[in-house]
Amino acid sequence: MSSISRVFCGLLALMASTGAIAAESDAAQRRQDADAVCTKCHDENEAKPIFSIYQTRHGVLGDERTPSCTSCHGESKQHLAGAGEGGDKRPPPDFVLGTSHTTSGYAPSDPAAQSGRCLTCHQSGLRTHWTGSQHEINEVACTGCHKVHVAQDTVLNRVEQQTVCFECHKEQRAQVKQFSTHPLDVGKMACSSCHNPHGSVAPKLLTMNTVNDTCFQCHADKRGPFLWEHQPVSEDCTNCHTPHGSNISPLLKSRPPFLCDECHSGPHTSSSPFGTAVTGIQGGGAAPGSSPSTSAAGRACMNCHVMVHGSNSPAGALLHR
Repeated sequence: MSSISRVFCGLLALMASTGAIAAESDAAQRRQDADAVCTKCHDENEAKPIFSIYQTRHGVLGDERTPSCTSCHGESKQHLAGAGEGGDKRPPPDFVLGTSHTTSGYAPSDPAAQSGRCLTCHQSGLRTHWTGSQHEINEVACTGCHKVHVAQDTVLNRVEQQTVCFECHKEQRAQVKQFSTHPLDVGKMACSSCHNPHGSVAPKLLTMNTVNDTCFQCHADKRGPFLWEHQPVSEDCTNCHTPHGSNISPLLKSRPPFLCDECHSGPHTSSSPFGTAVTGIQGGGAAPGSSPSTSAAGRACMNCHVMVHGSNSPAGALLHR
């Protein structure tokens, strides 16, 4: 390519970039003009300052897809017209978003109406199953968890997300403070690592179709398939583990051997297959009231059956190895 051609191509590229910059500038100006109708009154002097929205995705001025104030709150013509003839209070906007408005005195709009405003843009992806979900049925609006006019939405922060969820899920708040828990407090995971708050086809709003598939996202070494499988493990991890917290490590529902005894009622040290002589735990052994058997000492059943999640050893039929 000759030097003249290179110069010509450079000029074309410069003109194109200049046109793009001008278009972005026009879009930003249109957005500012649209918002100015609201921001001439609503500014940082509000009890809840609103200008921080321009530090979020909802406030990217140069993007034509970015909503304006009226995109979420409606045209609100009566609100803009001001108070009535008798000096009454200014009518509320068409859509009052949030859970409470103690300063303005406006009652929040119906949760379904609030969520409907968000779903006009946020309908796809993780929010496909919002309709009919537990949160939607219990009238939890999007603004019940999300804060739009803040630079950092707490529920989108992996470390702080749990504080938002625990405002309603108080039983889980207590469980995660127990001795054995998932690493929520250190930010290695969040509630949304396992649950999809916007709806799911799985129980408990799980991100995957089953409990086990959800657990296997992190615990892949327990996935199998194994040559010798432990049936309750392949059925449901929560047969033995409680996911939110336990005082028994690792997240066990009860201590071995009592946990094992819930399913395994056969003998180990007794000639009697049933009754109180199961494994010496319930006053068993050869006679009622005798000392517990050696099978119940130390790590209990796992003294011998160490591969509780499954074994691939040819000699692992009893999960010994």
